Amino acid sequence: MEPIADYAVLGDGRTAALVSLHGSVDWMCLPGFDSAACFAALLGTADNGRWVLTVPDATDVTRTYDGDSFVLETRYVSPTGEALVRETMPLGDGRADLVRRIECTRGHVDVEHEWVVRFGYGAIEPWVNHVVGADGEEAIRAIAGPDALLLRGDRLPQASDHRHRDEFRLDEGEAVELAVTWTPSWVEVPERLTITDRIDATRIAWGLWARSSPYEGSYREAVVRSLLVLRLLTDIETGGIVAAVTTSLPEDFGGERNWDYRYCWLRDAAMTLEALLEHGFRDEATQWRDWLLRAVAGDPADLRIMYRVDGGRDLDERELDHLPGYAGSRPVRIGNAAAGQVQHDVLGEVMCALAMAREGGLEETADSWSLQRHLVEDLVDHWREPDRGIWEVRGEPQHFTHSKVMAWAAFDRAVRAVERYGLDGPVDRWREARDAVRADVMEHAWDDERQTFVQSYSARHTDAALLQMVQVGFLPGDDPRLASTIAVIRDELEIAPGLLRRYRTERTDDGVSGDEHGFLACSFWLADALARTGDVDGATAVLDELVGLANDVGLLSEQYDPVGRRMAGNLPQALSHLALVRAVRSHDLASRGRPCDERLDPDDPDPARGQKEDR
Repeated sequence: MEPIADYAVLGDGRTAALVSLHGSVDWMCLPGFDSAACFAALLGTADNGRWVLTVPDATDVTRTYDGDSFVLETRYVSPTGEALVRETMPLGDGRADLVRRIECTRGHVDVEHEWVVRFGYGAIEPWVNHVVGADGEEAIRAIAGPDALLLRGDRLPQASDHRHRDEFRLDEGEAVELAVTWTPSWVEVPERLTITDRIDATRIAWGLWARSSPYEGSYREAVVRSLLVLRLLTDIETGGIVAAVTTSLPEDFGGERNWDYRYCWLRDAAMTLEALLEHGFRDEATQWRDWLLRAVAGDPADLRIMYRVDGGRDLDERELDHLPGYAGSRPVRIGNAAAGQVQHDVLGEVMCALAMAREGGLEETADSWSLQRHLVEDLVDHWREPDRGIWEVRGEPQHFTHSKVMAWAAFDRAVRAVERYGLDGPVDRWREARDAVRADVMEHAWDDERQTFVQSYSARHTDAALLQMVQVGFLPGDDPRLASTIAVIRDELEIAPGLLRRYRTERTDDGVSGDEHGFLACSFWLADALARTGDVDGATAVLDELVGLANDVGLLSEQYDPVGRRMAGNLPQALSHLALVRAVRSHDLASRGRPCDERLDPDDPDPARGQKEDR
């Protein structure tokens, strides 16, 4: 079992794969993010599917992405020589491919190659045979039902005990190129495309995207990698933004806190959009807004908190009993039952993101504003009801403070849309609702004895989601109640310097057994809140700790275990990366004496542009 941190991600804007430090592609869903996996060893064993290309006797293995791209370079040093593997999922040619090239750069190396295909999340052994395409190239083809996977290259492995294996030697200067291609099982074998040129073109394409909004502020490497991750998690065709590329990587090792994050949460996607907008990526904002209009079309009362990548609503949760789970963490789940929950905070995040898009120069359409009006009007009628909250508890609904605050934010952004941009709407009704929410929160969520806001109206404890109160402007940054709430949150939930739990599981009825580790997004919210309340040094100290928790290629999972010094939860996690980007922006603004909530300049949304500060 490889540590979660030992995985790097490859992606082509439609799906993604995880490859281990030692060259095993242990997770890959084709053709889309939420399709069934054909390599699922990540949640089981080699018999559940993997693609290995490695130097087995290597004494040292190092890797990096080639510049600002998702072209992965892994260097193997063995007793007899060195080898370099370059691999990626090519962009821009409409193919669902993963390509790999191994070259001996010194001496000679012995190479191991293994290809084990299991469709249906590792459950279905395919029919495998050799085929010849129209271009005369030989390939190995695995077929089961609607899916086909082709393996082509300079040297093909041989069938052996329900898998394909090969071992060979490369001398200095020799190289082998390999490609895996998904197709529907009924189509002809497509032509073989070049590999080296596609790797180079993909590196250039990622780099051009990153440079389209150059960032030169603090923690540059972490910020740019995080922005790239957010783009990788955005479907290039539909505009849907997935929360992660994996399912069931555990929050509690050996426990049941295992969830499928390969879907589009409105909340996470909206916050991703804000992070991208703050760095000038407006095309993504337009694409996501169009996705939103399609996904939520219909009765506002039917709003879901998450959707499939194509906007579909079929996310029924089920368990895969044939997979033992990562580190024995069961059940392995696909789908997500939280899709049917009521979470009143979601519209607040969506309205905040769309308000930022307006500030950044994105013009409202009649349809987009009509959708917002209808959703806000529905919230007016329901915000007083309990809900499941941002953490999607499976216990009883409660009056979560964070949900009420975000309902306030939804009304506030609707009011601003009318007042600042002249959009049409019942602004008096929305102002009244906004004021009523604020009064309700101040009456029921403030614990005067402990000088803190609390998780829910019936609680005496905090929740790290309360840190977002300052982000959305519920209270000004210099309000002493925010500073005291931050202090109590740290006292209750900080388990290592700067690292917060979401909440104490023994005090919160979340409906699931077990415990969990430090939640990285909440920890970045701490840095953000410190910056917004004037403690720049405190924000710097937290960011220094958290940025250092990324793995060797800059990826962050959902959680981090400071005792075991290991990542936990799904990888890479959009919420962690977007929270990093936004916290650094607040840090940069605050360190220059500028307000962290200053409105975007459509011509220059990046406050750090041209002001380099290395860390």
